[in-house]
Amino acid sequence: MQLPEDQWRAGHIPADVYRQIPPGTDLRKVVIVQEAPRSYKGPIVLTLVIVAGSIAVLLVIAFVVQVIAAAAVAVISASGGISYTISRSSKDNK
Repeated sequence: MQLPEDQWRAGHIPADVYRQIPPGTDLRKVVIVQEAPRSYKGPIVLTLVIVAGSIAVLLVIAFVVQVIAAAAVAVISASGGISYTISRSSKDNK
């Protein structure tokens, strides 16, 4: 028996638990309940949901900012507030 779980399965009662049993108790009828091992599935799933939600929120914010910027440029250029010209000097003017 290497592990404490093996001792529990074999019917061995550790000394500290044995001292807590009242005198005169039939040890054949004693049931020792073990706590279930901790599951990490819930915290891992919660972390993944939070990360995915944060990424989704950032993508939505980026899309909304892009749409607002495009609309602002369209409105300003349509109203004549922005004029952009490209002037190229020709090499013929020497």
